[in-house]
Amino acid sequence: MPNHSEVTSAVASEANAHYSPRLCNEDLAPTRDQNWSWYNIFSFWMSDVHSMGGYVVAASFFTLGLASWQVLLCLLVGICIVQLCANLVAKPSQMAGVPYAVISRQAFGVFGANIPAVIRGLIAFAWYGIQTYLAANALMLVLLKFFPSLASMTHSSWLGLSLLGWCCFGIMWFLQALVFWHGMNAIKRFIDVAGPAVYVVMVALAGWIVYKTGFDGISFTLASKQLSAGEQTWQMITATALVVSYFSGPLLNFGDFSRYGKNMGEIRRGNRWGLPFNFLLFSIVTVVIVSGSNSLFGRMITDPIETVSMVGNDLAVAIGLLTMITATIGINIVANFVSPAFDFSNCSPQKISFRTGGMIAAVGSVLLTPWNLFQSPELIHYTLDVLGAFIGPLFGILIADFYLIKRSKVYVDDLFDDTPKGRYWYQSGFNPKAIAALLPSVGIGLIISFIPSLHEVANFSWFIGVALGMGCYRWLARAEREAPVAGAYRGKVAVQKD
Repeated sequence: MPNHSEVTSAVASEANAHYSPRLCNEDLAPTRDQNWSWYNIFSFWMSDVHSMGGYVVAASFFTLGLASWQVLLCLLVGICIVQLCANLVAKPSQMAGVPYAVISRQAFGVFGANIPAVIRGLIAFAWYGIQTYLAANALMLVLLKFFPSLASMTHSSWLGLSLLGWCCFGIMWFLQALVFWHGMNAIKRFIDVAGPAVYVVMVALAGWIVYKTGFDGISFTLASKQLSAGEQTWQMITATALVVSYFSGPLLNFGDFSRYGKNMGEIRRGNRWGLPFNFLLFSIVTVVIVSGSNSLFGRMITDPIETVSMVGNDLAVAIGLLTMITATIGINIVANFVSPAFDFSNCSPQKISFRTGGMIAAVGSVLLTPWNLFQSPELIHYTLDVLGAFIGPLFGILIADFYLIKRSKVYVDDLFDDTPKGRYWYQSGFNPKAIAALLPSVGIGLIISFIPSLHEVANFSWFIGVALGMGCYRWLARAEREAPVAGAYRGKVAVQKD
């Protein structure tokens, strides 16, 4: 007797039989298994927040010279903007049960969607390698602490990485690939554990520091500089923008995960607990640890790995560091592995499966030698600024098309129709209006990134890109919104399920 998964797969294959093989495979087709609850979405954001990068970002806001209430207000406003945007971008994918790359066909055309898919895939491509390197570096610190004799393996290097560094990178690369290879169910189970585990370690570390320093050693204002009222206002606005920018990558392809949600009510609840509540609590715990490290060790330590390594008990150090590594694996998989897997698969569904797409990114991340990229702050700054200039316009066009032009409707079957009869065929499978809106929006973002005098404005490139992409596309496609829905288009229309 066949098991449930085999029956489900067979039913899904039969239902999708009329879809074009140039646009569909088992991973891209509308999922019939929408079983993610609010807790699974909550865990997704926990894994996203609880990384070394998230720790450093949260800690840095308390060094801007602002009072603690000002920093917390910036964090709250910024993360509420992220929550609102996450709810907006989640809806079309949850309704249709398809990932970000496929829902982009609505705006860009069935073949034009490869443009936003490849852009998002390349962004994840670079970040995947960098995060893997950071996790590998943490693993190397653990090994050197407990096995000092391994230091001899760090004396020589090849392509910028020592022998021990290569071994650690290989281990982290393999572990991430192993979790990913077992599919979305394995990823769901992994992030359900990874996020809460880091909270246990962080709270324990904060408790240990308070025990050592007392409450008098904790200060919620970690900067000694004094700012004028105008400077404080500007720093608050900048900090708010940086919160949104930090989450802009996983925010854009949040549909890759919301497609599995039971309904939008569950997703909104998961976003509510996973973003404002979770991020603020994490930030408070973070500042307790960072402030306490300043009192305890005489200097402010913003690297959580270094702080954990200074705890006296070797067992506690090992558990803490391994948990931090697990958290980094979690964020890397959800933000930088799943996205390129769907994005690259979208380019050639019959040749590139979900697994193959993810492995392309994994192999490419090694060829990128991310440790060399990461060791050049100027290079990585411009690289990420350039890549980030694309995210805002892509988000703006997607939102404008779904809510303002398509009026919150998704013609699911037409997402997989590569004939001129399909609703999303446009011109040879490409929507010239979406591309025309994307080009100037991205161009302005690139100009802002490369002109030194506009450096401070670059912090707002996501907002500028969203406004430009949304405004340009809304104007170019205004006639389509006014046109009545034609009855000649076949296939079902996805509806919201609350």
